[in-house]
Amino acid sequence: MKISNEAKVGLLAIAAILVLVLGFNFLKGRNLFNREPTYYAVFKNIGSLEKSNQVKINGLPIGTVYNFIPSDKEVNSIIVAFRLNRDVVIPSNSVAFIDGAIVGSSFINIEKGTSNSYLNEGDTISTRLEAGLMADLKTQLSPTITRVNETLDSFKLILGSMSAIFDPATNSNIQTLIARLAISSAHLEQLLNAQTGALAQTLSNMNAVSANLAKNNDAINSTIRNVEVTTANLANARIQETVAALEGTITELKGTAAGLRTSIEHINNPNGTLGALVNDRKLYDQMNKVALGLEILLDDVRLHPKRYVNISVFGSKSSPQPLTSPAIKDTIPVGGQ
Repeated sequence: MKISNEAKVGLLAIAAILVLVLGFNFLKGRNLFNREPTYYAVFKNIGSLEKSNQVKINGLPIGTVYNFIPSDKEVNSIIVAFRLNRDVVIPSNSVAFIDGAIVGSSFINIEKGTSNSYLNEGDTISTRLEAGLMADLKTQLSPTITRVNETLDSFKLILGSMSAIFDPATNSNIQTLIARLAISSAHLEQLLNAQTGALAQTLSNMNAVSANLAKNNDAINSTIRNVEVTTANLANARIQETVAALEGTITELKGTAAGLRTSIEHINNPNGTLGALVNDRKLYDQMNKVALGLEILLDDVRLHPKRYVNISVFGSKSSPQPLTSPAIKDTIPVGGQ
């Protein structure tokens, strides 16, 4: 049976849609092939909680946030659906609340109860209205804000009772001071607002930066390792080149020292020619005398060659007296001598 082109296109489109759905759910932390039990929690405000954020019990991740459902059109509360990806049971008197850190994303934290009965799939867990870092910070600073407001009220009473004492200028200054204190208190309360405060926005930005760093952690570690390897290679290469050059220089110095030591030994040896010449003054003087005599003889042969080579048919003439000292070097022999 031959399949038409339209049927092939339809099958390909269905396959693409299935792959898209499966991939999207996989990225969201959902497993369509493994049914996970679903539970619900109702919160007045979910803050920065998002889908796929973790659900923890005693610090252990046991599931992920699946969906958000408004309880009514006025959104008086929000139903949070979460699924468990671990085979655990939750005591029925456990309490869930939204928690988070300065660096990191928000998550649902479950305080484990002590009941022997457990929640069934589809049950709704009890929740706490406020918890987490921002709530703790607001709880700790609320008494301070209350005391500031009480102090402002006391200032107003004191100002009212002492208005007759102070002059108009002083009264105006005090009122300005109180107004500024009231503005500062309002700014502080706005700063600590869990949803619109600057502190909450800063924490949210820090969470985003932390998430980006976590995503690029492998790349950062790889870059650091590459830099360490490159630095080590450069250091080893320079050390090896320096050691090789130093070894060559040491070898040359050893050879030079050995030759110098041999020469010194020959000079100091009285049995050798050079040693005898250096150490025996008498031999040195005799060698000087021999050299002087040889020089005189050579000069005499140069100046009076007929004395040593005399060939004559009619007899010889008298020869000049032999030299007793070296002749002047530029002396020119004269014929007939």
